[in-house]
Amino acid sequence: MTGTGTGTPIRVGLVGYGLAGSVFHAPLIAATEGLVLDTIVTSNEERREQARAEFPDVRFAATADELWERAGELDLIVIASPNKTHVPVATAALQAGLPVVVDKPLAGTAAAARELAALADKRGLLLSVFQNRRWDNDFLTLRALLADGELGEVQRFESRFERWRPQLKGGWRESGAPEEIGGLLYDLGSHVVDQALVLFGPAVQVYAESDARRPGAETDDDTFIAITHANGVRSHLYMSATTAQLGPRFRVLGSAAGYVKYGLDPQEAALRDGKRPGPGLPWGTEPQSLWGRVGSGESPLTGGGRPVETLPGDYPAYYAGIAAALRDGTAPPVTADEAADALDVLEAARRSAREGVTVRLGS
Repeated sequence: MTGTGTGTPIRVGLVGYGLAGSVFHAPLIAATEGLVLDTIVTSNEERREQARAEFPDVRFAATADELWERAGELDLIVIASPNKTHVPVATAALQAGLPVVVDKPLAGTAAAARELAALADKRGLLLSVFQNRRWDNDFLTLRALLADGELGEVQRFESRFERWRPQLKGGWRESGAPEEIGGLLYDLGSHVVDQALVLFGPAVQVYAESDARRPGAETDDDTFIAITHANGVRSHLYMSATTAQLGPRFRVLGSAAGYVKYGLDPQEAALRDGKRPGPGLPWGTEPQSLWGRVGSGESPLTGGGRPVETLPGDYPAYYAGIAAALRDGTAPPVTADEAADALDVLEAARRSAREGVTVRLGS
């Protein structure tokens, strides 16, 4: 679809101002040329005060329904509310004639994601999913290494998103109620599966192990997924809140060399600390001590391989891509169909872990 004119600001309504809305979406929207954070939907007065402190001109609404009543005043809806609200709020926004960005996961099932995609296509509206970790510094570096053929033919991709959080925090993310779509499989799993599919293409087979290990845990907090891709690459994906010793974020093994990278991209921590991206400011960079290493035959922890400078992370690129898509009618940086493909894998992983079977996709 073709959006607003080149000189007209794109007015954004943001639904939700919890972790996703306040740490990721609002700051990145505000930092994007051509986007204006117009309205935040939250009825929580403490969150409103927090938002006013950073965005003094922003307006507020208590419910998303208030946005549809003045849909003509907005050009984009961003949904950063709890997972169970993603489909109904996105549906209402599309029916109101508004383009939509949804935080991951887009839906609880691939079928629901494809229904949303079909509705967006029917209405001629943008529908995109915020998969910010496609712009992590280590992921961008790995993509560059693969494009240059540095590793040869990749055979195995290991990706870990591990944390040490032995105590439950509570809240919907740790709820076992199916409608909440909680647990790490759909939370961190949405990231690591998306990255694997972007790098190595469609999955044909999925095996998973999933456990609720912490006392009182209602949903998975320690999950492993093995994907066989159509091209033969095997992805081993780990997500955990119970890892006392963290492994490498990436270990990628190829026919010529391997790449090993420790540590998380710094952008989330920077945003949590109140730092903001801006023109001419360093963003998404890390010290040389955290660079990954490429080599063969020896562990990087004992000096094997050579250090490879980590490219800067670039979360702002996502919303820059959204602005371009709305203005020029180009494809968004992440499509709903891509999100549905990842949900196919997550659903297969859930079934595999529950039934103790390997699941073939597309059969």
